[in-house]
Amino acid sequence: MITRRTLAAASLALAATPAFATPAKKPLIIAHRGASGERPEHTIMGYRLAIAEGADFIEPDCVVTQDGHLVVRHENEIGGTTDVAAHPEFGARKTEKVIDGQKLTGWFTEDFTLAELKTLRARERLPALRPGSAAFDGQEAIPTYQEVIDLAKAESRRVGRTIGTYPEMKHPSYFAGIGQPIEARLADMLKANGLDSLSAPVFVQCFEVEPLKTYRKLGKARRVMLVAQGPGPVDVKSAAGIKAIAAFAEGLGPEWPLVVPVIDGALGPATELVKDAHAAGMAVHPWTVRAENAFLPKTLQRGTNPADHGDADAVYRALFATGIDGLFSDFPGLAARARG
Repeated sequence: MITRRTLAAASLALAATPAFATPAKKPLIIAHRGASGERPEHTIMGYRLAIAEGADFIEPDCVVTQDGHLVVRHENEIGGTTDVAAHPEFGARKTEKVIDGQKLTGWFTEDFTLAELKTLRARERLPALRPGSAAFDGQEAIPTYQEVIDLAKAESRRVGRTIGTYPEMKHPSYFAGIGQPIEARLADMLKANGLDSLSAPVFVQCFEVEPLKTYRKLGKARRVMLVAQGPGPVDVKSAAGIKAIAAFAEGLGPEWPLVVPVIDGALGPATELVKDAHAAGMAVHPWTVRAENAFLPKTLQRGTNPADHGDADAVYRALFATGIDGLFSDFPGLAARARG
């Protein structure tokens, strides 16, 4: 017999269980900074191409401007991804800062207004490896995250399928330390765009634990804990460690060799990470598969030119075989083809 007490207990149990949207029939293809192997990263043209190639989500890294806007750049240092060095009016803005323990010299978004940043043009970050992408240097401005959301909504209507966004909070502790916290700005933006729910086509990702916990107090969008190889703030080598992450995140974004390790220059047997994360109620979205020899294990490289493409399909197939819920790729078209 179902009583009010039984229903209340069931509701409490559901509320205490880490939740993510029902997995898609196929793993998600997440366009890492757009089709960033083919167009300068974090540009509208790169996102458009990624969607045309079959991406389900487009990924913007979010940093803050001097006047509090969220703009999309890989880092807050923009010397490597824009033509700022060619603007004499901004020459005096070049400076040295310590960002998350790393000393950097360059130009930083927090020292520019949005209007000033809009006068710059994007360029390829890895021109030696991606000369085809570098051919598009100078054609696009720095987008805001709002512009990326607008693009995703417009493209969803145009192509007849939902395109989501996958914002990363970049250096949130640093930005909070200079009085420009990201978390509330991002939460407010998602609310204003009708994306403040667990079922909305959005994932909020971060390499830091506390900002994800803070975000939970501000918004309802799904959160993903990013994890790189090597020492980090969380443990993904044990089921207990992964279960601890599930207490504050709905998803796990591991660097892909944490799922399929590279052993003696070749792909090894899969780890237990996907199984343990699914048991803890989390989705798994590994990052980032790239096609160039420079980023592939030795046995998957083809030829000696670091810029040439190797056997990235082998990486895609190995990752999909583990039961992942999605993956990040600089080449979403290759990922979509491998997904089948």
